[in-house]
Amino acid sequence: MSTPRSFVDKICPVRAKRERRKEARPGELLAAALDLFVEKGFAATRSEEVAARAGVSKGTLFLYFPSKEELFKAVVIENLGGRFTEWNAEFEAFEGTTADMLRYCMNVWWERVGKTQASGLTKLMMSEGANFPALAEFYREQVVRPGHDLLRRIFQRGIDSGEFAPMDVDHAIYSVVAPMVFLMLWKHSAMVCVDGAAALDPEKYLATQAEVVINGLSVRSGRPTEPGVSSAAPKIEGLS
Repeated sequence: MSTPRSFVDKICPVRAKRERRKEARPGELLAAALDLFVEKGFAATRSEEVAARAGVSKGTLFLYFPSKEELFKAVVIENLGGRFTEWNAEFEAFEGTTADMLRYCMNVWWERVGKTQASGLTKLMMSEGANFPALAEFYREQVVRPGHDLLRRIFQRGIDSGEFAPMDVDHAIYSVVAPMVFLMLWKHSAMVCVDGAAALDPEKYLATQAEVVINGLSVRSGRPTEPGVSSAAPKIEGLS
C-alpha cells in the first residue's frame, strides 16, 4: 500500500519538496533550453548553459536528455509537435463555417504559438536548418508536415462543403503559412521587417490576412470552377 503524498509532505517536508522538484525538473530544463535556443541559436547554445539556467548540474541535464540534439527535439515536441493532437481534435469538433474555422485557426496559432517564445524555433530552423540536416528533417516531420496536413483538411473541408472554389490545395496552404512565418520573423528579428515597432498589430494583421485569403477562396459569380482555369478578362466600357 502506497503512502499518501499528503502524509509524506507532513512528516518529511524536505523529502517531499525534493520529490516535487525532481518531477518538475524536465519541464524546467525544457523551458531553459527553449529560451537559450531562441536567444542564441542551436549551435551557440551549450549544454552547461542550459543546466545552469535551470539550476542543475550538466550531469543532471544528461540524465534526462543524453545530448543537445535530443534536448532540442524534446523542446520542439513540447512546444510545437505535441500540440497537433489537440488541434486536430478541435478541427473534428468545430461546427461553424470553414471561413470561421480558418479565422479561428490563425487566431489560435498566434495565441498559443506565435506570440510565445516557441515561435522563435521556426526562425532558428530557417537560419540553421541547413547546417543540421537531421534536426531540420525532424522539424519537418514533427511540425511542418502535421501543420500542412491540418491546413489541407481545413481547405478541403471548404471545397467539399461548397464554400471554397476548387484549387491546388498543396500550394494554396502557403497563403496561410506565409503570414504566420512573417509574424515569427518580425517578432524575433528586432521587428525590422516593418516601418517601426508600433506599425504592426499582430491580431489586426492576421485578421486582415484571413479576410484576404477567405475572400480569395470563396465561391463567387464568374469564378472558374476548375483549378488552373482563368476567367475571361472583364470588358471595359469604351474599349470593347
